[in-house]
Amino acid sequence: MMSSTLSLVADIGGTNTRVALAEGASVRVDSVRRYKNAGFAGLSPVLEAYLAELAPGNLTGACVAVAGPVRDGVGQMTNLDWRIDRTDLGQVTGAANLAVLNDLQAQGHAVGQVTEGDLIRLLPQPPASPQAAKLVVGLGTGFNAAPIYDTRAGRFVPPSECGHITLPRSSDALAALAADLTDGRGFAAVEEALSGRGIVAVHKHLHGVRLTSTEIMDRLETGDAAARATARLFTQALGTVMGDLALIHLPFGGIYLVGGMARAIAPWLQELDFAPAFRAKGRFARFMDQFGIAVVTDDYAALSGCAAHLDHLPAG
Repeated sequence: MMSSTLSLVADIGGTNTRVALAEGASVRVDSVRRYKNAGFAGLSPVLEAYLAELAPGNLTGACVAVAGPVRDGVGQMTNLDWRIDRTDLGQVTGAANLAVLNDLQAQGHAVGQVTEGDLIRLLPQPPASPQAAKLVVGLGTGFNAAPIYDTRAGRFVPPSECGHITLPRSSDALAALAADLTDGRGFAAVEEALSGRGIVAVHKHLHGVRLTSTEIMDRLETGDAAARATARLFTQALGTVMGDLALIHLPFGGIYLVGGMARAIAPWLQELDFAPAFRAKGRFARFMDQFGIAVVTDDYAALSGCAAHLDHLPAG
């Protein structure tokens, strides 16, 4: 049996759930397990399977990151019919220190722990105060963003649901895309274009063919012209939305792009004119140079963020 000083952390995405053990703020990489959500009715059976396999003994705490809104210790998955309750988490794990975070909150708590080797720099980071606001942007099964504030009382990452704001129509190409992605209520959300399913929708909009996101990225690798056009429009939308969010939050401490789709598209962003789209803010174009941007390549960052947050909670 393992040490009883461990805590449990989990990152619950729309498709997969990753679970691990942490000692303080450090995740034990050898303890990470990945589960396909489709095989489970909810989070509790996932955690039960994990605990049965690793038998960690008594846990001091448990923190999970949820891809959806969290309120009063209860998270509702956006792209999965799972409800995550802090009380249920305590019953399954037996831990006293418990937390349910939005997945971007967890990623925000990981910023500063991720090493430079796990970053792809898109725009250089100018010098900034340690207390300068930061921004984490999630691009995966869905889309979201959350500001990061370092205060005297500790780090504060407020929850957010930015994926459901309006998709910009600031160019003819984006206006046509938004018109095509408008739902039955006359609304086109950012997430419908900027996500794994979003790049599928962008490709269908441009070419009338439905491919999977993996197929699109594979064709992009081979130089396929249609895939490249899809990636270019996707990149224009991403740069535009991230520029809007930068002006809202003023993250002089840097912007961190996370998630599976972010990692997949990262090698192409510069040559597909991400930076011009980000800076296209009229008379504020030069102002945008104050925001550094990096893609986080560490797939376990949300787990690290959960561990860091749990490590700073008051005992008991």
